[in-house]
Amino acid sequence: MADQKAGTAATIAIIAAIGSVILTLTGSPVWGLIIAVLAIVSGIFGVLMSASPKIGGGLISTLAIIFGVLDVGLAVLGLIGILIF
Repeated sequence: MADQKAGTAATIAIIAAIGSVILTLTGSPVWGLIIAVLAIVSGIFGVLMSASPKIGGGLISTLAIIFGVLDVGLAVLGLIGILIF
């Protein structure tokens, strides 16, 4: 049986999800929103790619999608905060 390796899309997705949270919390909600969308799209590709028995990363991709959706909300709240204050 062949060794299973993590997909590139899953790796990009989780890094983008973590990066989007960091960008949003450091005062760049616009960049955080853009990177969160990238995390969601990469996470979807990662989930689709993990259907292959040779490529793993389905759980990581799913977590990246969840974190990306949460950070979209966080970034929108940050943008509202910038506009109000």
